[in-house]
Amino acid sequence: MRSIENKTALIFDLFFSFVFQPILLLIGPAHYWVTQWPVFFVIVCVYLYACYFVLKHLNFPKLLIERRYTRIIVVVLSLIAVCYLLSCYPLPQLDFVIPTLSEYQTQVRNFGVSITLWLMFSLVLGYSFTTSIVKELYDQLLLKRKIEAQRDKAELAMFKAQISPHFLFNTLNSLYSLVIGTSEKAEDAFIKFTELLKYTYVTIDKEWVTLRDDIEYIQNYLDLQSIRLNEHTAIDWSYDVDDDSVQVPPMLFLTFVENAFKYGASTSRDCTIMIHLTLHDGVLRFETRNNVMKHADSFREDMPVGVENCRARLSALYPGRYTLDVSDAGGEFHLNLKIQLDKQPS
Repeated sequence: MRSIENKTALIFDLFFSFVFQPILLLIGPAHYWVTQWPVFFVIVCVYLYACYFVLKHLNFPKLLIERRYTRIIVVVLSLIAVCYLLSCYPLPQLDFVIPTLSEYQTQVRNFGVSITLWLMFSLVLGYSFTTSIVKELYDQLLLKRKIEAQRDKAELAMFKAQISPHFLFNTLNSLYSLVIGTSEKAEDAFIKFTELLKYTYVTIDKEWVTLRDDIEYIQNYLDLQSIRLNEHTAIDWSYDVDDDSVQVPPMLFLTFVENAFKYGASTSRDCTIMIHLTLHDGVLRFETRNNVMKHADSFREDMPVGVENCRARLSALYPGRYTLDVSDAGGEFHLNLKIQLDKQPS
């Protein structure tokens, strides 16, 4: 997908550089500037190309989504100011026998040059905005298709491995009846495992669940891990939310939690896995911190892939309203996710 995105941007750039801009300069009213005022012509060319690539680099549609209006206003006003200065460029005065006629014709010419300059600036501005919007829509479409393909792939894998829920839960209940009284840990493990399976089966077709349900899922997962692990792995889990009924994607934090245990748990060395979740005034924060206790090479190969897949999912669900920062320094992995949940799904 990345190569397609790059080719799309390249096509827009090449079309502007070798088709749109040359037509604008050489076929339009400015074609005679090349011979009359070559320095002025070069300055105008450089300025118009700079306008396009500066606006492209800033990605105005993304700035609009992120509501960074100040930067948009500053950049547009700066480009307008430069265009105004160019319109005041001191061109040589026309020389007629009658001085008053020379002054009048010079003013008319300067006015025509100014109008042409502003027209070209407006066209470049319009082309840049249009291509930026088209590219952003195209990128969002590709991203949406990628997310849907990943979801379909996950659902297909689930269906391939899926046993009839009725049979599965009846079997688990039968097994649970066999271990009743034999071990308290075994009973707890069966209960937690059954709850995890139920949640997975229930949410496979859902796009949104309450945060309360996802927190309960995390709690069951952590309880099951606590039963499996010994005293060497300490779990620092806490959550503080002011509204647990908000809607979030199901198992949004699962990858991060699973990786924390996969690479941060140990049965022979003391370690701590920290998992914190907060929600205040519509801002959700999720944080994990753990030492990389084992499989360091596998961790550095697998973790970027898992994080980028989650980042792609977040980009599709919360465009411009999330940050996902990760660091791996000194053998400690730290993940910090922040989501603005001010727009709830219908």
